[in-house]
Amino acid sequence: MSKLKWDRVIVFYLPLAMMMVFTLFPFYWTVNTAFKSEGDIIQRPLEYIPGSPTIENFVVAWNSVGFSTYFKNSTLVAVFTVCTVLLFSTLAGYALSRYQFKGKRAFLLLLLATQFVPRSMLIIPLFIIFKNLGLISNPLSLIITYSAIELPFTSVLMNGFISNVPRQLEEAAMIDGCSRLQAIRHVVFPLLLPGIIATSVFTFIYVWNEFLLALMLTNQQSSFTLPVGLSYMMGEFNINYGALAAGSVIAIIPAIILFAYAQKYLVNGLGGAVKG
Repeated sequence: MSKLKWDRVIVFYLPLAMMMVFTLFPFYWTVNTAFKSEGDIIQRPLEYIPGSPTIENFVVAWNSVGFSTYFKNSTLVAVFTVCTVLLFSTLAGYALSRYQFKGKRAFLLLLLATQFVPRSMLIIPLFIIFKNLGLISNPLSLIITYSAIELPFTSVLMNGFISNVPRQLEEAAMIDGCSRLQAIRHVVFPLLLPGIIATSVFTFIYVWNEFLLALMLTNQQSSFTLPVGLSYMMGEFNINYGALAAGSVIAIIPAIILFAYAQKYLVNGLGGAVKG
């Protein structure tokens, strides 16, 4: 192998391979543990491949610890949050893209600045507000909170996507008799598909994985989301590592499927946002 190829391997491929191993090994070990029996998990030396794979941990996780309820709650909150964020961020992004108004640049900077506010600072005021409204342990409190947190960032994203849609297409549609809303619906929306999918994926993943706010705004097991429910599977004196690993595997499956489906749209969508 020539010196140039060796340099390429050392400088490029070797760091990438090390980073891949460092990133993927925890996922591999979680899957490995999920398919082991309790005896195989605690035995020494460690087994890097299950000798006798079993799906018992998945059955225990789904049926015995309320995991199906956590999954349903997370799905409900994620779907409604994504729909809410898409509706309002699209309208806000359109206004930011198509209209000129005093203080527009400052408003955009303010939207971006909200992303620097630590989420932990919001816990006490949010808890007091939702307690007074009687919404503690209600999915609506999480939907409202997550939507408010995601809207600034997604509005800026949608601003970039919509800016790449030529105004002339809307103007032509309005000349043909469409109202502005009809032009947005029939002309802009179809061209925004990559941006809409990219925004949906980012919002869904954030909501699906968020732990701290969900922990503070839910105090009943029947209202726990997946991250909170998984944390309660760790007892004070005993931890069922197999069931915990199986629950983690089930929890990441929707995210993997979503990314596998939306990968090409994410690339196109983020490229459009950068251009905008």
